[in-house]
This record gives sequence, structure tokens and C-alpha cells, in this order.
Amino acid sequence: MENHIFNREMECIRRPELERLQLERLRSLVDYCDRNVEFYHKRFQAAGVSADRIKALSDIHHIPYTTKDDLRDNYPFGLFSVPMKEMVRLHASSGTTGNPTVVGYTQEDLDNWSEQVARLACAAGADENTVVQICFGYGMFTGALGLHYGLERVGATVVPTSSGNTEKQLKFMRDFGTNAIVATPSYCLYLAESARERAEEFPMEQYRLKLGILGSEGSTPEMRTSIEQRWGGDFFATDNYGLSELNGPGMSGECLMRDGLHINEDHFLCEVIDSATGEVLEPGSTGELVVTNLTKRGLPMLRYRTKDITNICYEPCACGRTTARMHKIIGRTDDMLKIRGVNVFPTQVESALIGVTEISPHYQLVVRRQGYADTLEVRVELIDGSLLDRYGELEALQRRIHDRIKAILGIEITVSLVEPKSIERFTGKAKRVVDLRSEC
Repeated sequence: MENHIFNREMECIRRPELERLQLERLRSLVDYCDRNVEFYHKRFQAAGVSADRIKALSDIHHIPYTTKDDLRDNYPFGLFSVPMKEMVRLHASSGTTGNPTVVGYTQEDLDNWSEQVARLACAAGADENTVVQICFGYGMFTGALGLHYGLERVGATVVPTSSGNTEKQLKFMRDFGTNAIVATPSYCLYLAESARERAEEFPMEQYRLKLGILGSEGSTPEMRTSIEQRWGGDFFATDNYGLSELNGPGMSGECLMRDGLHINEDHFLCEVIDSATGEVLEPGSTGELVVTNLTKRGLPMLRYRTKDITNICYEPCACGRTTARMHKIIGRTDDMLKIRGVNVFPTQVESALIGVTEISPHYQLVVRRQGYADTLEVRVELIDGSLLDRYGELEALQRRIHDRIKAILGIEITVSLVEPKSIERFTGKAKRVVDLRSEC
């Protein structure tokens, strides 16, 4: 595949020029927020911040962080900077833990958003010959519509199937000649498994999938390899990243090199901090990602704490782009489990499981409390259910998986091997952790 570049001027910009643009936009944003958002005006007054105080990009540290709680506390429109007549769209999170986070877009915001997504879609390999099936749920979730308009902007043909109804998804893929898919990694994998189960009636040769633009949940390189192998052929999966609070998908995404996710740095100013102390870390360090959306106007966002853990490389990429690249998300500070003093991320367990041929990539981590200690059970789904009756083989497999996981985590865990298809599949984000500590 040729590595197309959608906006060469910005994606290949020299870093000194980029940093001058970022500083100009940061100063403008601080002034804009001070004048138009009461929340930020009060924060700036308390911190002694004004646009005049921002003389270098490093001066961003004077600005207080913004958190998801700030959005919830100001529900629904307290952080909006323009009257409702200037908003052309609203999105919101599910709000499963309190008020949802509401985001609003002016027409300028939507234009910028589609440009951001178009760059990343193009970097992944999409063009005017792409027929892309969007398997994200349409609605208040930003993922589907964000990718929809960005892909249309590169000239792709969009098939907005939304989530669920796997039989129809597969039928449209075969009948429409779909050659690209937008989905969560777990649902893309499930679709491949479902297609293979029907291969006697509908051979895999009837599917023309070549490109996966996957996101909305974390996945390991091992999971990606598993997805590519199950679809077969030349299927090539890429990762992208974004948050509703910052627009939605479009902040960063992989090119064909798959050597990190290119950040649209003319729109997003990123920092990496120590999540415990809030201290900004040196370039290349691993920590919590903090993002300022430099061009968002309907809902400005300054130094937003994402809770996602990553690191950033500022070296130019072999693809020709000069924009910084963030590492695939390692985990989330709020998804991290602390088991007997050890930090555990679901992705660490996933890395250990992928490649064990007797099991599927579907798993769950079950956390319980026994006495004063937390315990971790890793539930793993078998491919061949008859193995449950062959106790010697089952025990050997259980021990092998246990040792692989323990070697990575360094703590004792329990492995439970369960029947095929007994772990719930998700058309959206997969639920990897079941925390039962409150029930003990």
C-alpha cells in the first residue's frame, strides 16, 4: 500500500514551525476560555493565569488540569463557550457512573473533526476505493459519526451498519464487497470467528476485507495478530485513539508503519505526567496522557487528564510524517488493578494468553477479596470443549497458562478454563474485569 498523506503541510511540518503554531493557538485558547467559560475564568483567577503569562509551551504547567469530574459537575452545558444556537451537534457518554459527560460542537468543530479523522483514515490506507462498514453504535457515542464523516471526506463509501446483528453484518460484507471495517478489536474478532463458523455455506473467499480501523477499546499487538490471522488474506488492522471530551476519534492513529499513533499536533497539545503527583515527565517517559484541544470552540478543553497510560516519541516516522507518535495505550489508571501490592493491567494478561493455541482470545479477570487479601482469577475460554473431559491435558494447559501469566505479573493467580462461547461477547467495549470485592 502506498502511504498517502492527506494534509502534507501539517502532517510533515517542521517541529520549530509546529511549536510556534501550538504556542500561538494555546495563547489564543487561554484568552478565549478566560472570556467565554466561567469555569475556566474562575480557575485562571485562582491560579493567576492569563494569556500574557503563556510565553512558551512549557508555561502550560501554570494552567490547572481539567478532569472528567469537572464535566460531570457542570452537567449538562456548564463548560460550553457559545450559546446553544451556535451548537450544531451534541454527544454524551453513557453516564453509567453518575452524570454523563456532554460534549458540544460548532460547525467549525465538526469541520476540524472530519479533517482530523480524514488524516488518520488516509494514513491507515483508506481512499476513494474504500468501502467501509462502520460497526460502532450510532447515537450519542462519538465513534461512529466521527469516523463516518472523516471517511467520507477521503472519498470512501460508508456503510453505516451500526453495531450488532452479526448475520446481517456478514451478509453486507459479502454482498457489498466491503473492504474495510470500523469496529472494536473484540467485535472485529467476533465477526471473523462468526464468518469462519459459516465458512461451509459462505467460504472466507467471499469476504474482501483488507483494512481494519479499530478503536474504542485497548488491544495488544498479540490481539491484533490474532484478528488478522482469523480474517486471513491480506487483512491489515490499525489502531486509532480519541476521547469524546476531546472531539472523539481523530486525535491520533497508526500509519502503515504501525510504529506508534501519529498525533494531529496542530490540533492537540499532549503532555505525559505522573498520575500520582501531577508532575510533567520528561519526553519519552511513560505516564498519564494529558491533552489540550487547541482548536475546539464549542467545548474548549485545557489540560484534560485522560487517565490513559502511554509515552510519546518525537522522532520523524519512516512514512514521512513528522508529527509525534504515541504508544498504543498500555492501560488506564482507573482500569489498573492492585493485587497484593502489584499493579495489574488487563493487557498484560492478554499478552500472555494470545498464542496459546488451545484457547480463544476471550477472557475475563475476576477479582475477589479473601480475608484481607485480594485474589485474581483469570477465566479463559477453550476452543475445544471436549478438553474439559480430558483431565490430564486440561491440568497441563491450566499450569502452562498459569506460569505464563505469573511470569509477567509476578503474583499468584488462579486460572479457570471454561467452555467455548461461555464468556460474553460485546459489540462495543469488551468488559474484561469483574470486580467482586464489594460482595465479599
